[in-house]
Amino acid sequence: MKLAFFNDFTLGVIKDGNVIDVSEAVRDVPHDSPQDLMNEVISNFHRLRPRLNAITNTSVGISLDQVHLRPPLPRPNKIIAMAVNYMEFGARKEPAPINAFLKSPEAIIGPGDTILIPDINAPIFHHEAELGVVIGKRARSIEANKAHDYIFGYVNFIDTSARGLGGGSFYWGKSWDTFAPLGPAIVTADEIPDPQNLSVKLWVNGKLRQEYSTNDMAHGVSRCIEWCSMVTTLEPGDVIATGTNHQGLGAIQNYDLIEMEIDGLGRLVVHVKDPLKREWPRGIDQATANRAAGRTTVGGFGEPIS
Repeated sequence: MKLAFFNDFTLGVIKDGNVIDVSEAVRDVPHDSPQDLMNEVISNFHRLRPRLNAITNTSVGISLDQVHLRPPLPRPNKIIAMAVNYMEFGARKEPAPINAFLKSPEAIIGPGDTILIPDINAPIFHHEAELGVVIGKRARSIEANKAHDYIFGYVNFIDTSARGLGGGSFYWGKSWDTFAPLGPAIVTADEIPDPQNLSVKLWVNGKLRQEYSTNDMAHGVSRCIEWCSMVTTLEPGDVIATGTNHQGLGAIQNYDLIEMEIDGLGRLVVHVKDPLKREWPRGIDQATANRAAGRTTVGGFGEPIS
């Protein structure tokens, strides 16, 4: 099932190019915000799914091009983003030590929204296409071999980055408002048989930049959940962004159109706006790609790679 919000944060299910209003199925679910509603749907999905199915099996819905899709997780309690979590097409001789950082929930935007490049003196701003894992139930110190039981679903996630700030501060580089595009829907785990064998693609203005498989992940989804849940309790609706393969990273700039797609997760489309109208070379930032792959220690603005 593909759960989404549309228009005035009406709960919907995406099916066959349409979105079906399923708000009647959750009318009795207590909530104070759209995120609260989605958290409750995730927590009580086994109880609510028959109701959702009853509506989606009898309704055609509205064409997606006639609605405004919203982020399916408008303000997660936690966004944990894994750092240096790919083998860069085998260029790295061994996995980097497992690592992560927190990204501000205020950074979330959804389909059709705009990444706003802030007025800061960063040398460059990058896109990072990532598989997002949505937690389905409270998880604390979970063993990797049981981690799948705690996954509700998956979502496209773009970890937007400002490079070269504060000696590589993750907070300064990653948590700006609008720096976490996510969507268009949460796809439930039963529709994704193997999260370690998914094609990830990202285009800028119609030109393919990033293309890789999640089978290149250094620390797999289950290990990420194990490690993250050792540090902090994971709650329904929390997101773990599993990192990116840096081979294909490039600058984003004013008026760019960014499209991202992972097998089975639909396509996430967002815009870029820079009031200063700064410009960077188009195409791949090879210096950052080389440093992420361990081919060189120079370039890439001398900061931690994520």
